[in-house]
Amino acid sequence: MGKLKAAAFSISLDGYGAALNQSIDNPFGVGGMVLPAWMLKTRYFHKMVGQEGGDTGISDQIAHRSMENLGAWIMGRNMFGPVRGPWPDDSWKGWWGDNPPYHTPVFVLTHHARAPIEMEGGTTFHFVSDGIESALAKARAVAGDKDIRVGGGVATVRQYLAARLLDELHLAFSPVFLGAGENLLAGLDLPKLGYSVVESVPTPDATHVKLQRS
Repeated sequence: MGKLKAAAFSISLDGYGAALNQSIDNPFGVGGMVLPAWMLKTRYFHKMVGQEGGDTGISDQIAHRSMENLGAWIMGRNMFGPVRGPWPDDSWKGWWGDNPPYHTPVFVLTHHARAPIEMEGGTTFHFVSDGIESALAKARAVAGDKDIRVGGGVATVRQYLAARLLDELHLAFSPVFLGAGENLLAGLDLPKLGYSVVESVPTPDATHVKLQRS
């Protein structure tokens, strides 16, 4: 059985994984795009969105590793899109166009049921309305021996951390303070939950810290 992990999850130095006022124009909140700036510079990301160029250093290697050996994804409703409440229709199919970068089944946590959406490239979005354990069971059923990645957003990662279900957490600390937004770490006693730092890699654009659960 593979690991359940959150990888390349960008947060500020004061622990925020998104700024305030998320919307279709500001998926990380107003001013929040400074958080994944390290990732956006990499050749891996450029290739993923059909662009040439990009940096090929340590950050690019880390971005590559974050996507290796994945058999399924889990994400929250907010990461899937800005639509809130009951689904008004089936028009919103994610931020990523017809061929999302996941290429596996993706289980979206929501309070409102919706039929699966089959996309190009092997991605199918499944909507799970009965909790994080149910989403994990469904993901394990399709992932086999491969890993499952919890993509976010903040509330989703916090739930899996608090339940001690994450085996591994890779945080990318961007060298900025946001001051407000969605805080990943507030109120979570990570040592008490069994998490400890096993690796730290500094780069000019982010410090990458990997935690594992004992």
